[in-house]
Amino acid sequence: MAVYKVTVATGDMLEAGTNNSISITLVGSYGESRQTTVSFLFLPGKERSLSVHCGQDLGPIVLIRLHKWRLFLEDAWFCKDVRVTAPNGTLYRFPCYQWLEGVTTVEVREGSGKKLVDDKLQILKEHRRRELAARQEAYRWKNYAQGWPRCLNVDSIFELDSNIQFSRIRANNFTGFLIFQGASHFLSGFLLRRTSWNSLDEMRTIFSRTQGRDIGGYLVCCPLS
Repeated sequence: MAVYKVTVATGDMLEAGTNNSISITLVGSYGESRQTTVSFLFLPGKERSLSVHCGQDLGPIVLIRLHKWRLFLEDAWFCKDVRVTAPNGTLYRFPCYQWLEGVTTVEVREGSGKKLVDDKLQILKEHRRRELAARQEAYRWKNYAQGWPRCLNVDSIFELDSNIQFSRIRANNFTGFLIFQGASHFLSGFLLRRTSWNSLDEMRTIFSRTQGRDIGGYLVCCPLS
């Protein structure tokens, strides 16, 4: 009997948790485990730990499968990463960082970077082929107009997978920042100004009140005094 220690981490952003059922399958060089339930409840920023019992050593763990299915209502889940500790103490990391929606199974490779020629196992070659086909389907291009750059072949961003769409949280951060900046400039007399600047020093008095801010992963910089 081989026992693998598994830790599944949920992202810490709003609505990252889920009350849908999540289970996992470990895939190694010598075989794979049975599908094992992780939990029926995940909270944002929290981790779940479990033991996966296998009848034999699976060898080096090359990928995992995360299975999601809903009991009643759909509740998307954002998986941060999964860590697997083998019986011999070897730690395998599987960075996920994506949303799982609906009834689905997602395969995640072990985190060490590898090239195509490094894939010796057939299961890894098949995984790379399926991943490439899925990306080619998701990122289809069309000509918007003659002479214009090509764009995605969709009529709305809502047709895109949620992992491709711009984050709602990040968009809300940008909106909040714009409101704050607008109010700040209004109170300082910048927005309603009808005359020219008298000097650079006068401009600095307006913009020195704001500094570089980290907005949802982007750095917005303003001139400083």
